[in-house]
Amino acid sequence: MKICTVYKEDRTVKGMILLPASKSISNRLLIIRSLSETGFRIANLSAADDTALLTQHLATINRHQGSSTVCTLDTHNAGTVMRFLTAYLAVKPGSWTLVGSERMYERPIGLLVEALINLGADIEYLGTSGFPPLKITGRSLRGGDLQVDASVSSQFISALLMIAPILPGGLSLTMTEKPVSDPYIEMTIRLMEKFGIDLHQEQNMIRVKSGKYKGADYTVEADWSSAAFCYEVVALSANSELHLPGLLLPSIQGDAVLPIVYKALGVQTEKTLHGIILTKKEMGTDLFRYDFRGCPDIAPVVITTCAALKIKGKFHGLKGLNIKETNRITALVNELRKIGIILEVTGEGDRIDLVEESQASLSQYANIVFESYDDHRMIMTFAPLALMLGSVRVANPDAVSKSYPGFWEEMTKVGFKVRGER
Repeated sequence: MKICTVYKEDRTVKGMILLPASKSISNRLLIIRSLSETGFRIANLSAADDTALLTQHLATINRHQGSSTVCTLDTHNAGTVMRFLTAYLAVKPGSWTLVGSERMYERPIGLLVEALINLGADIEYLGTSGFPPLKITGRSLRGGDLQVDASVSSQFISALLMIAPILPGGLSLTMTEKPVSDPYIEMTIRLMEKFGIDLHQEQNMIRVKSGKYKGADYTVEADWSSAAFCYEVVALSANSELHLPGLLLPSIQGDAVLPIVYKALGVQTEKTLHGIILTKKEMGTDLFRYDFRGCPDIAPVVITTCAALKIKGKFHGLKGLNIKETNRITALVNELRKIGIILEVTGEGDRIDLVEESQASLSQYANIVFESYDDHRMIMTFAPLALMLGSVRVANPDAVSKSYPGFWEEMTKVGFKVRGER
């Protein structure tokens, strides 16, 4: 097992960090471009593993569609790729099999499959009902009215919306439960409108008219989800100023709430012509509360920040974290316990209370090994703890390439030392 050690000799962090392009925007643009008749240029496309995988599979699909032989596509542990391709392949002539990692086979997809079948899709489960792998025979689907439970994954809704314009008569989609990560649905809607699609949203219903995606070159903005780890670094530092070029405010990304979230944790955000600047200020709270329903990806970072700063917290809206690359709730509970932090999971597993902390200095836990569970966001959550512990060891560090291939290089540019196999 690969392990890297992250050191920080002091708690001053100054410099510039280059963030990756938004993976969420990039992946949606790839599907939209593949559904368009004219195509368009995407500048600053994400270099993340997931985006590279989706690009590769879309090229394979383009070559193979209409063939009588079965084409097998391996999504590995990329949930976005599995979900977006499930809907995309349902409307692409051909015989397709979607496979993935063992973890992928534990991540539910039944609500999306059921919705597509209601539109006339031909999809079979090759293993446990409701979960991948899938066999899909692509064909023309019908439009109309559709009801979908949006409380499990916003990607189910986004996947359906993006194919909606090519359905006869379009699609009227009613979300029967309050959506999780609804800003990602809003992102999908804004991008579809950018490329000429007529949509109308009223409360829990989205109406998409049939139509054609129009070509329009697009430059992908920097990734706010990855910026979360920069906010953690500044919050845990004693003195810092980080420049983050390429971040937009306002942004279509839901995680652009970070300036609001971290203001109470001592991080000031200044908007500039080319991005933002983060500086360390005095903290403004000893009890932190936040509902992460719209931005669950940043929850592990914020919870870990509060734990390291010895701030009690009540964190809500965590539904969906248990079906990510790993069960991130369980991972947080297990790993933070190693440094004397006790998290209590309440509700239906969608709430965490930070209830107990070690009174000893965190430096006594130097060189502790944090398991990463092969989850890119858990690695990037634990690495900044070197500011408080002096050093940390992180397992399977290469998993950051799923969303942020340059993470370790950028950490070293602002004073962290990284040693070991990477």
